[in-house]
Amino acid sequence: MSPLTLFQLAALILLAIGMYGLVWRKSLVGMLISVELMLNGAGLSIVAAAQLSGKEPALGQLGTLLVMGLAAAEATLVLAIVVVVSKRFKSIETDAVSELKG
Repeated sequence: MSPLTLFQLAALILLAIGMYGLVWRKSLVGMLISVELMLNGAGLSIVAAAQLSGKEPALGQLGTLLVMGLAAAEATLVLAIVVVVSKRFKSIETDAVSELKG
């Protein structure tokens, strides 16, 4: 197996673990961690493809920096939303937040 295939397989495993966590986690913070895993898999895939395919490695590194910046911005916004939800609903569990309050 080529190194590119191994890196792409590792990125796919990170994506699968992230998808599993996003579907089955009940906590908003756990869901955030799962999304971060998925974004890390995308970054790994981009940098591995650029480094091992003969293309310009700097473009892959810039693409990965873009993904990392997106992940940082997403984490900041989601954590702010978690703080607001925890103050309003007194819980960060998705079941408590999704129920209608009469």
